[in-house]
Amino acid sequence: MFEITEKRKLNENMTWLVIYAPLVARKARPGQFIILRTDEYGERIPLTMAGHNEEDGTIDLIYATVGRTTMLMDQLEEGDCFADIVGPLGKPTHMEGLKKVCVVGGGSGNALAYPLATGMHKHGIEVDMIAGFKNKDLVILEDEFRAGTDNLYMVTDDGSYGEKAFTTDKLKQLIEQGNKYDEVVAVGPPIMMKLVCKLAEEHGIPSVASLTAYMIDGSGMCGGCRCIIGGENKFVCVDGPEFDGSLVDWDELIQRSTYYADQEAEDRAHVCRLTGGVRYHD
Repeated sequence: MFEITEKRKLNENMTWLVIYAPLVARKARPGQFIILRTDEYGERIPLTMAGHNEEDGTIDLIYATVGRTTMLMDQLEEGDCFADIVGPLGKPTHMEGLKKVCVVGGGSGNALAYPLATGMHKHGIEVDMIAGFKNKDLVILEDEFRAGTDNLYMVTDDGSYGEKAFTTDKLKQLIEQGNKYDEVVAVGPPIMMKLVCKLAEEHGIPSVASLTAYMIDGSGMCGGCRCIIGGENKFVCVDGPEFDGSLVDWDELIQRSTYYADQEAEDRAHVCRLTGGVRYHD
């Protein structure tokens, strides 16, 4: 069993878990993810690892409470266990040959940007981090980003914290100020990543998008995480999760990303059923 050794609320909807999973921790690298089940009746969901500690045998997960499984996860406390954790899955973040990068995170995507930005920094790469949020109440990981990157730029849509700007505005400003980035990494909502990668392309800078997708088995067999990259079918679980941002078919990805939006909204509306110890057997 995979025991929760630490639980920390980052804000109303975001939670950080530390979980004992020694075999996964031993092989984990920045950019990779795991698939877990809360119990024997639970669905399988993918989550990017926010970090790992080989000596303690633990992995870090940061998740947003948006659907059935994450709402059930929120009821677990330190000492409780997950039924399954499989990983590490996916390809690690490419770092070779990079000297300076800009990582751009949007909203809850900053939880996924965190291991990429800090992992690159530990590898000796100069990292500028742009962390964007809608407002002050949604800000997460500021101290962690500040300690694990070279420069942190906090921006909010409404100006309630940091600079009043969108992530693309700040990225454009940094580029025009003369920063020579070897790569721009985008992590967040698909529409934000699309605009970030387009801006990078306009300035001749290679871009990487860290994609999230619905998946079941994590081995490329179910086809649930299919995406179109450079006109070819790829699978986020085995070919990604990071892809050349200039090659992503963003319109197709955006359409697929909203497929379960109605179901997630229904789950949130019936929160009392999900937080009452109910386990789904169907």
